[in-house]
Amino acid sequence: MKITFFDIENWREIGATLSRNKTRTMLTAFGIFWGTAMLAMLLGGEKGLERKLRSNFDGFATNCAVVDPGRRSMSYQGFNKGSSWIMTTHDAENLRRGIPEISAVAECEEINDVNVTDGLKSTTAYILGISPEYFDVFLPDLYYGRFINETDEAASRKVCVLGKQISEKIYGTESPVGKYVSLGGIYYRVVGVAGQTSEVQIRGSKVDEQVLLPMSTMRRSFNLGDNIGGLMILFRDKVSPTSLQSRVERILRTRHPIHPDDHNAVFFFDIAEQFAMVDHLFDGVTLLALFVGVSSLVAGIIGVGNIMWVIVKERTNEIGIRRAIGAKPADIVTQILSEGVALTFVSGVAGISFATAVLAVASRTVGPGFDLTFANAMAIVVTFLILGTAAGFVPAIKAMKIKPIEAINDR
Repeated sequence: MKITFFDIENWREIGATLSRNKTRTMLTAFGIFWGTAMLAMLLGGEKGLERKLRSNFDGFATNCAVVDPGRRSMSYQGFNKGSSWIMTTHDAENLRRGIPEISAVAECEEINDVNVTDGLKSTTAYILGISPEYFDVFLPDLYYGRFINETDEAASRKVCVLGKQISEKIYGTESPVGKYVSLGGIYYRVVGVAGQTSEVQIRGSKVDEQVLLPMSTMRRSFNLGDNIGGLMILFRDKVSPTSLQSRVERILRTRHPIHPDDHNAVFFFDIAEQFAMVDHLFDGVTLLALFVGVSSLVAGIIGVGNIMWVIVKERTNEIGIRRAIGAKPADIVTQILSEGVALTFVSGVAGISFATAVLAVASRTVGPGFDLTFANAMAIVVTFLILGTAAGFVPAIKAMKIKPIEAINDR
């Protein structure tokens, strides 16, 4: 008597055996189905959530910080608690010279609610003056034209980059590059349109709501002198911005009356720290996903082992008859293992399919990135098949050792 994995009659017999007790088989299959689905959804969902969180910082250099003047929390040299101070271009230069670990310092200044007009169409926008280093720290999405460059800054050119939202309000879907817009009564040539997908707001607004000007042009147009609203600092690789925070504050205090112990007077936002927080968070999420998924997997495999034990026990007499008419021990082992593999494979593939459908819905509703790679799906299925085979191995060995005479007499 020969039993093989490719024998059609063998598979029909497997189906008949598993369907003898439909409730027991369905419960075991559901355990495998749910274990597979949970592991797949957790792996795919974890990557999607990580991508969603990281998208909040899209465009930012991973090793940068925002430094702004805050309000004094301590009275000092005649300046009252709660008073503000003004940062200047000299502060930026002092930081460049005083901290070698700094790679670039971008100067920024913002003016709110400025009228943006072209002909009969107008809106209001945040006007943001920037130095060329701005794009070393934060690179928005460019839809038309180009960004502001060093030549624009050096020559104080009257050029601007419109935020995507501002451009759409005035020009619709048409490219505004080469056209002139009035900002507070002064005309500037549009050289680009930009926006951002991240949620972090620079200077209190997103690029989509801003009009970007060269910093030198903004100083002249709005009579700002040397004053700036704040700085965006890019640090060299493997340098922690927070580790240099005290040095940044100390250099700023050399030109401004700020109490040495007043750490609230300088706003220091470490964006690199936010990236690190996401990394640490998802290290834990990955471990949790693996723990929950593997626990579900083990529970399903234990179910396979149990049902194989019960099947062998119930079929002792049948196995004895098979042995008596010529079935070899290897044939019995193959038969029992085939039943475990069949149950595991069908349930596992169903679980993967269910997880894939759930992740596809999440990708459409929450955002892209919620998906299960083919490699991960195959790894889960193969793992289940190996463990399912292993779970059925001990019952199969027990069945192989059944002696025909004892089995036939065991009624």
